[in-house]
Amino acid sequence: MTFQSADHTESVEHERTGVESRVLDSDQSRIAAAMGELKKSGWYWGNLTAGEAKEILQNTSEGTFLIRNSSHSDYLLTISVKTSLGPTNLRIEYRNGKFRLDSLVFVKPRLKQFDSVVGLIQYYVFLSGTSQNPETVPPLNGTVQFWLRKPIYTSVPCLQHFCRIAINQSTTKIQE
Repeated sequence: MTFQSADHTESVEHERTGVESRVLDSDQSRIAAAMGELKKSGWYWGNLTAGEAKEILQNTSEGTFLIRNSSHSDYLLTISVKTSLGPTNLRIEYRNGKFRLDSLVFVKPRLKQFDSVVGLIQYYVFLSGTSQNPETVPPLNGTVQFWLRKPIYTSVPCLQHFCRIAINQSTTKIQE
């Protein structure tokens, strides 16, 4: 049996606290950067409730979406999207410095993870654009498929933003 001095134990505890603090600082700066980028996108609606999102999406076409703060304390954000069954909400999870869609436990390991929320959204918009028309794809086992096709903007974006969208849409390679 070995004994460690109180100084050594204190030093180890101080190191552990320092590492945890750096991880927390790193997460905070990643989230802040992701939120800044998201706010610039024009489709972040902030503190919108699920009911308000449903009202906004009700008379839109399938695949129309917006991003809002999540009402669930374990999640930062939620995608509200119009599906074949009406407006639906899907949480965005942040874990270990990455963003991904929330899903069933056995599906989560297979979901792609992203450094930013905008990257996540752009990826699924791209997939929705390259997938079959939603009307031709039957739902599996009573599940609802969602397509991210067109955002609802909080305000009219600047011309520079529309230019970025046009460039991104004409680019066939996605950041992997």
